[in-house]
Amino acid sequence: MSRATPKMRNFARLLIAYETRGNRSSATKSPGVFRVFEKLRPQLATLMGSTGFHALLSRALALANAEVPWLPAVHVKADGSLEGLNDREAQGNPQEIAEGRVVLLAQLLGLLVAFVGESLTFRLVREVWPKLPLKDLEAGKGK
Repeated sequence: MSRATPKMRNFARLLIAYETRGNRSSATKSPGVFRVFEKLRPQLATLMGSTGFHALLSRALALANAEVPWLPAVHVKADGSLEGLNDREAQGNPQEIAEGRVVLLAQLLGLLVAFVGESLTFRLVREVWPKLPLKDLEAGKGK
């Protein structure tokens, strides 16, 4: 089992918080983590194709399942979107749900770093969120 690293967890929390802060309208009902996945999907599908993105997200979900007991209820649909995360929001502990989302995104980011490297991963994220402050994460590359 490969646990999400603290650095990738921090990166995931940063992305979710940034996306949640940027979309405070009442019309936006999906959690920040869904918006992060949806915004990353076109970038990653361009890089590795739709099938590659689906495989990457499926693998991240399989890795995250080992850390988060409720994640087996979540599935990757054929189009690469996630199904079942919102269903869990109505059930269980909100802190457990939030941490599960962080772990899933951290696993995706960790796999992406493993496949294309940290520099390209940060560059892809920068294309989606140009104003995201990544200085702390980039400064800790060796940690």
